[in-house]
Amino acid sequence: MTSTNFGEQGGTLTYGSYLRVPQLLDQQRPESDPPAHDELLFITIHQAYELWFKLLLHELDDACARMLDGESYLPRVRLNRCQSIMKVLVEQVDVIDTMTPQDFLEFRNRLSPASGFQSVQFRELEFLSGMKDASYLQRLHGLEEEQARLRRRLEAPSLWDGYMAVMRAAGFSTDTYDSRIAALREIANDRSTYGTQWDLAEALIDHDQSMSLWRARHVLMAERQIGTKKGTGGSAGGAYLRSRVDKRCYPELWELRSML
Repeated sequence: MTSTNFGEQGGTLTYGSYLRVPQLLDQQRPESDPPAHDELLFITIHQAYELWFKLLLHELDDACARMLDGESYLPRVRLNRCQSIMKVLVEQVDVIDTMTPQDFLEFRNRLSPASGFQSVQFRELEFLSGMKDASYLQRLHGLEEEQARLRRRLEAPSLWDGYMAVMRAAGFSTDTYDSRIAALREIANDRSTYGTQWDLAEALIDHDQSMSLWRARHVLMAERQIGTKKGTGGSAGGAYLRSRVDKRCYPELWELRSML
């Protein structure tokens, strides 16, 4: 029987080597010269977002795969974790709001044509959540690897597809809109029998709501920084972001509220 020796003596793995801290801290490289003071803030915030997006995809991919197998417990656990992560993403906007428009303008012109519009991981999150839009592939012209990733997401099952599999495993038909709504109403009105299916549906609603809250918070941040200016990548800026706020990942779960 072997024993594990915890502690620093004799160990080769360190905090810094395990987390690759030197490499991580070498990734914040301002474009402005001399560096604008707030550019480090801007880079750090967006790199942190990408790390959180990576974790969200990790959790949601697992939730989706398990739902496709008819499982309901661990997918709800994964979605609950994602809800906690999304709260962090919303609150993180408060940090970038400490940057004034004047401070942003010191380096904003250096960012073009790069744009948050090109965040492939965020588009993957939307596609995985059911908000699939093939037009985004064309908007990544010249970015072949990113296009390939989004194409795979476009063709892959979504979380909604996973929930449909959970409903079928519980004996419901999901072939038509009417059959799905009838099933959802039965689940909602008999939670003693279908509690797990209802709780999972509510976890999906939480996820959908948190995505919408992040988009709303994001558009306010953008309008606070650049007003009605176009985005650095050529998008309509705040107007485009505002057009996305009311999008829903699981519209049938929202429609169900009006039918109860």
